[in-house]
Parts: sequence; structure tokens; C-alpha cells
Amino acid sequence: MIKVFDVAIIGSGPAGASAAFELAKNGIYTAIIEKETLPRYKTCGGGFAYRGRRKMPFDVSSVVEKEFFRVDAFFQKMGVHVVSERKEPIISMVMRDDFDNFLVEKAKEKGITLLENHKLKNITFEDEITLHTSQGDVKTKFVIAADGVLSTTAKLTGWDEDTRLLIPALEYEVEVTPEDFERLSKSVRLDFDAIPMGYGWCFPKKNHLSIGLASFRRVKVDFKKLYREYMENTLGITEVVSEQMHGFQIPVTPRTDECVRKGVFLVGDAAGFADPLTAEGISNAIFSGIMAAESIIESKLDKKLAEETYNSKLNKTLIPELKTGVHLSKLFYENEKIRNFLIKKYGDRICEVMTQILMGERTYPIDITKQIKKKLQKAIFS
Repeated sequence: MIKVFDVAIIGSGPAGASAAFELAKNGIYTAIIEKETLPRYKTCGGGFAYRGRRKMPFDVSSVVEKEFFRVDAFFQKMGVHVVSERKEPIISMVMRDDFDNFLVEKAKEKGITLLENHKLKNITFEDEITLHTSQGDVKTKFVIAADGVLSTTAKLTGWDEDTRLLIPALEYEVEVTPEDFERLSKSVRLDFDAIPMGYGWCFPKKNHLSIGLASFRRVKVDFKKLYREYMENTLGITEVVSEQMHGFQIPVTPRTDECVRKGVFLVGDAAGFADPLTAEGISNAIFSGIMAAESIIESKLDKKLAEETYNSKLNKTLIPELKTGVHLSKLFYENEKIRNFLIKKYGDRICEVMTQILMGERTYPIDITKQIKKKLQKAIFS
């Protein structure tokens, strides 16, 4: 028997679950199509910025493992250490299996249908969209592609050329001795000299550490060797009780060839919406999922109007912010001399601005590159 819905969402991560919640809340007959059984493990550092958490329509504290009101950033080559502190948690740590499942359960409370173990095989585009899955066909008017960085939905819809920049990352879930955990579990730590053109992170969870490296440009480096050096020499961990390795990719630039076509809306990593400077992806995944849902709701299920509305929403808010972030990322990761100069002279101010962005107190300023050029010219010629 063919299942029929107004909207079918491929993927049950934060983008898909948030879209489903918004749609069901407004009476849109919605299904989440998930290839696995929930809860399922999802590779992710698990850092959820307050800018995303503050806009959640419900309390998520039951699936937050730790809250951090302080972030430490180190630039070891320069001997610079900057600190951010707030009264609200700058970063909340989540394990994605529990977090994603919690969001889906909230959407189910609003009436969505969850189709687990349904792997997408193909898509047919006619008057309606037919999704051919491993457990039968699903017909729908709209599709929201929330199936991550390797989005099968995008490929089947015709996004053949990938215009996103995908960066490599390596993460370990590490259980350490009680002494090391106590020492390293007081704040979120970022080390910007741990890997060329990127950073290392140490994210404390409930009873273990998430330690990893990400390079914001595709450079040939031995990730495992650098990870071991980072863990032992920088973090001072010499005894590991257990560790699990996960490699993944993060899309840190948005697609340049549109994010909606044929009634298919790309959201989250499928669209390339991770923050270009920090690589945090949960917040923008949620924002884009809600934007896609709102566009469908506001259009009253009119495909052309929904697509136009989604493009308009993206181009008014998220895309300009991401473009600014891309410019900053190039400056920060590709030009070490300029970065070091700015950090030495304006490190505390830069740290404060980035904290404001993480807190949702401001967005990336659109004219930031002009501001930086002025500061550099003033410093050089004064």
C-alpha cells in the first residue's frame, strides 16, 4: 500500500526533526523517512551553540549532557590564550543519538509519522513526488532533504555537481582517567595550532571527552598522528581507558546552485549550512529546517510560491551570514600572518564578537572585511 503525505522529510537529524515539528504544529500531514532505527549513533562533536538552543520551541535540557559557560581558545604558536564567559551556556554538549531522538519524539507528539528502516532508493517526479524506499513507495507534494552531507536525496533530484566545500574532520570519543577528566571537563577548549588551517577541540561530555581535529582546507596531513600529538602533548593525556574513532566531512560553504528545485528543499548539511568559521552545524540545521517548513506552510502548499519563499528567506538571513563567514574563514585559516597580527592586537575583542555570535546576540557583520582592511591599513601606515 502506497503511503501519502503532504510533506516527506528524509532524515531525522535536527534539521529534519525541527521541520517536522513546525509542519505538524500547523496541521500539515508529515512523515520523517529514516533509513535506520532510532535512536542511532551520529558522528558529531556535539557542541550546540546557544544561538540555536535559545530558539528551540521546547526545553532540551533533559538531553544536554553538559553546559559550558566558558570557552578557552589557545593560539600556542603565539602564546595567546583568550577566554569567553557568559551567564547562559555558550555551548551545550549533546550526544546526537539521544538529542535527535528527543526532537523526533517531540514532533511525533504533534502528529508526524516516523517511517524507520526506510532507505531511499530512487525518486520519480510527476504531478506528485514518489519516493521509492526499501519498504515501499511514499507519495508526497514536498520533500525536505535533511539527509546530511552525503545527501542521497540531493543526488537523486539532480544536484550532480557539488558546489559546497567539504572539509575533513576526525573525532574520537575518549574515556580517560578520573584525574584527566576532572582536569579537562571544566570548559570547552579550542586549539588553533593543533592542525594546519584548522583547529583541535576537546569537548567534555557526561563521562567522556570528544576530542578531534578539523582542517578548513584540504591539506595533506596525517590526522591520526596529529590527533595523538594533540592529545598527549597539548591536552596532557597519557592514559586512555577506551576510544572510538570516527572520520567525517563538514560542509562549510553553502551550495551556489540553489537549495530548492522540483519541490525538494535542501536543509542543514545537505545544503552546506554549517558555520564556515566554527563548523558548528546544529544551529543552522535547525534554522534552515524551520525556514523550509515555514515556506511550505505560508504558501498553503503551493509549490512555486513555497520555493520562492524559501529562497527569499535564505537570501535575507542565512546566506548573507554564511557568505561573510566564508570570507572570515579564508582570512583566518589561509593567512596565518594576518590572523596572528589580528589576534595579538585585537584578540579579546575578536573573542567577544565570536561569543556574541555563538550566543545569538548578533550575526556576522556584513561589512566585516571592510572593517578588517581598515584596521590593517591603520596598523601598517600609522
